[in-house]
Amino acid sequence: MRVLHTMIRVTDLDKSIAFYTNVLGMKLLRTSDNPEFKYSLAFVGFSDENQGAVIELTYNWGVTEYEHGTAFGHIALGVDDVAQTCQQIRENGGNVIRDAGPVKGGTTIIAFIEDPDGYKIELIENQQAMQALGC
Repeated sequence: MRVLHTMIRVTDLDKSIAFYTNVLGMKLLRTSDNPEFKYSLAFVGFSDENQGAVIELTYNWGVTEYEHGTAFGHIALGVDDVAQTCQQIRENGGNVIRDAGPVKGGTTIIAFIEDPDGYKIELIENQQAMQALGC
């Protein structure tokens, strides 16, 4: 058993695809439209789906707003250098909401960014990723 993908609902599929590909450097793996049920899907990831988990971006036609609720936290990405990645994300138009620094109560270097729909994405330095939050 393995994780295949995480699905998030987005309000502008093109804007979300641009963020995940141009700002974060993921590849657009595949897209599909379902006119009968009025939704479109785009799958993005750093590798092909048979090699690792990806993100499914779901656009329900005509929906312009979602409530994230209090249950969903964030998506986490491992990066080689959190501070440098934050700089690149800013240069590419991304929104850094917490600059690189140690996690509260620990020493692991993290940062947080937001995608166009306000979903939080945590950046964790690869060399510390397995130790994050005491793991």
